[in-house]
Amino acid sequence: MISRRNFLRSFTAGAVAMALPEVLFSKTIGTAWPNIILCMADDLGWGDPGFNGNSIIKTPNLDAMAKAGLRFARFYSAAPVCSPTRGSCLTGRHPYRYGITFANVGHMPKEEVTLAEALKTRGYTTGHFGKWHLGTLTKTEKDSNRGGPRGVKHYSPPWENGFDICFSTEAKVPTWDPMKKPESNAPYGTYYWKEDGTKTTENLEGDDSRIIMDRVVPFIRNAAKNKKPFLAVVWFHTPHLPVVAGAEYRKMYSQYSNDEQHYYGCVTAMDEQMGRLRKELRELDIANNTMVWFCSDNGPEGKDGRSGRTRGSAGSLRGRKRSLFEGGVRVPGLLEWPARVKGGKVTDVPCCTSDYFLTVLDVLNIKIKGQPKPIDGVSLLPLIEGKMKERPTPIAFESGSQLSLTDNRYKIYSNNKGKTYMLFDLAEDPGEKKDLAAEKPQILKSMKTTLEKWRKNCKNSLAGKDYK
Repeated sequence: MISRRNFLRSFTAGAVAMALPEVLFSKTIGTAWPNIILCMADDLGWGDPGFNGNSIIKTPNLDAMAKAGLRFARFYSAAPVCSPTRGSCLTGRHPYRYGITFANVGHMPKEEVTLAEALKTRGYTTGHFGKWHLGTLTKTEKDSNRGGPRGVKHYSPPWENGFDICFSTEAKVPTWDPMKKPESNAPYGTYYWKEDGTKTTENLEGDDSRIIMDRVVPFIRNAAKNKKPFLAVVWFHTPHLPVVAGAEYRKMYSQYSNDEQHYYGCVTAMDEQMGRLRKELRELDIANNTMVWFCSDNGPEGKDGRSGRTRGSAGSLRGRKRSLFEGGVRVPGLLEWPARVKGGKVTDVPCCTSDYFLTVLDVLNIKIKGQPKPIDGVSLLPLIEGKMKERPTPIAFESGSQLSLTDNRYKIYSNNKGKTYMLFDLAEDPGEKKDLAAEKPQILKSMKTTLEKWRKNCKNSLAGKDYK
């Protein structure tokens, strides 16, 4: 079993020595290492942003990002709930391989190599901002869902997973005045923690997305000042329950119900901070070689969109959060990288949060000795370069009793652990209305075989067989 310290010594450096971190070059000769920003909303539905057709919620900055970059028509979260998806972003591996099978279940194991740890071998400075949900952040006092003595075995904060700077919560907070219970001065019970293990006590009032971005911006400015490439993981809490918007944002939607005002308003407030981020990158003159990714961790909350103040939309897709139907895992997806991506591009190639890891390592030409394998994601660099017309491997899913496998055209789905399956042609039927299992038995059989091999492989991983 390789330790993280030994891992950091064992990567293959290519043509770049670690002793020269300030002059680094990417796969494209003569180009400085790109900065990496991974932005993620929490419970934002596929149909919520304007760039996917929403005509009510104002998302002008995300819409501008879509026009300036690459929009993914079929972008998938690795799971229909938050924690597993977040793990996939940082490891490239399906969370069933290391025990994060649902929200508030498991934690990031020390044996896993995170994207932050990998990038530090290239001299990157790393920061995590917002929701963590991959382990507890304190061993000593009650915090959030599991923090404190009750959850010591799940202690795995971002600063022990490769992040230098942190402004992180274990789990959800209200989207306005995040440290207070909605419409109350009572403490919410979840805190923002820093990389030294202390709590943040200042600048915690108002819109939560703005509070998060207030920490992201100085981190980016400092990295730019010191000419250091950076990784910023920005995981908004919006629009997860408790959904609260400030008066100025609710006023934008005064013609709608109170709950709709809060939901629409908090999404617009988050969009405003994405605009602030994009503007800051341009003012620092680093936007051209910065990869900015945006997605959601799963589909919208609520069986019918009427749960609490949630009013999220899956568009015409079937299912919502917690479902492996498309509405639970097909999410908004964007990439803006002016140096390499021409604006106005749209791709129908299926892509996934698990793809972040290998894509970034491919761009940076990082090869790791001791990296836990297999990795479920693929590198999207060929897609970015216009060379990938189809996904080379299907995307497999498991959540509770649900199983699914999605390839470039077809999808199989089971809600009873594989006893029976449905088959859908996503090219012709993205709403999953017509079950083709009886009409196309050979396709169903082949996909079932692939999925069962993957499940067996995941069980071996969970037994620790990937850690050498």
